Amino acid sequence: MTKINLAIIGLGYVGLPLAVEFGKKRPVAGFDINAKRIAELRAGHDHTLETEPDELKAARHLSFTTNLDDLRACNCFIVTVPTPVDDHKRPDLRPLIGASETVGKVLKAGDIVIYESTVYPGCTEEDCVPVLERVSGLKYKQDFFCGYSPERINPGDKEHRVTNIRKVTSGSTPEIADRVDALYNEIVTAGTHKAGSIRVAEAAKVIENTQRDLNIALINELAVIFNKLGIDTEAVLQAAGSKWNFLPFRPGLVGGHCIGVDPYYLTHKAEAIGYHPQIILAGRRLNDGMGAYVVGQLVKAMTKKRIQVGGARILVMGLTFKENCPDLRNTRVVDIVAELKEYHCQVDVYDPWVAPEEAQREYGITPIAQPSPGTYDGIILAVAHQKFRDMGAAAIAGLAKVSHVLYDIKSILPVEAGAIRL
Repeated sequence: MTKINLAIIGLGYVGLPLAVEFGKKRPVAGFDINAKRIAELRAGHDHTLETEPDELKAARHLSFTTNLDDLRACNCFIVTVPTPVDDHKRPDLRPLIGASETVGKVLKAGDIVIYESTVYPGCTEEDCVPVLERVSGLKYKQDFFCGYSPERINPGDKEHRVTNIRKVTSGSTPEIADRVDALYNEIVTAGTHKAGSIRVAEAAKVIENTQRDLNIALINELAVIFNKLGIDTEAVLQAAGSKWNFLPFRPGLVGGHCIGVDPYYLTHKAEAIGYHPQIILAGRRLNDGMGAYVVGQLVKAMTKKRIQVGGARILVMGLTFKENCPDLRNTRVVDIVAELKEYHCQVDVYDPWVAPEEAQREYGITPIAQPSPGTYDGIILAVAHQKFRDMGAAAIAGLAKVSHVLYDIKSILPVEAGAIRL
């Protein structure tokens, strides 16, 4: 059996932790087209904070490169590039196709290409394989082979890491499936689940987050209903949660690299084969509308307090898509900011986790360094960062004027704080 010489294509939130774990055990070429990213990693720093400097140092067999020639000695390529959606909620496969073209330029007879990017069922073999064949001049399942092992990275989570989350694996032939499975078992202590085909593995990944999206949509809709009934949603969920099999979902904004994106990949494929999904898209519409709902509730509360909405100073606390990490991918906090500006509010965004230049580049938003006390007509607690929890209700309210509205999306403040809760 040929010895595996491994390359990881794409060194973001998914690729780098994977490369580091393999790099502790075997030679790995970590490839990324972003020269700044490669320079940062060579200097021992990861701006995503997913990998600590000592972890990078421990991966002594890992090298970083932007040079395609450094991949020519490799015979197994793991592709870990993003799979976003475009402005029309359609799958944007350009990063995936670009990575496949890169691999195709160095692909040789006998090589294996494993994809980790979240896609719809069939994408690996229907979209990526033709690119590999075209660029390399080789034939699939004859000259080269593929595998699919979906990522299960949870940004900011220091407990659930790549090594202790069970990994789904698959391959284009039974022999390749065994090789892919054995490769991941080198680093995944939680074990693997070998799927019967690449399409099964692709489908398993895309429904993981579709299920979560729908569960959150249900809770968001319940929050809207309870709000109209004058009932505290968090109190209801705590009471219901006393039953052993009640699922502990909470209302909120649904963004990020997976939950707010993956369902669109599945519905795109479903529509391509002539089926129009109803439940999945209904959940997506509801979750995508939560930013506007929050602002509508804030404006209503401000009006009741006779606070002038036009020109009001509003502080949005948090910009990342989840707490305690710098990840801005597909954050839906931007929906709140955009909606507030529709009401001609003056909006400040404060998030100590965010690099201001990245927020400006991605969304045209420059977070402030520090909010000033006694400044704001309204405050929206959008992300449950621990720093915001530690500030406490009094300090947060102290940032506002005497007459103000405080909206606590994540229910991190006690009920007696008097905040509106989702």
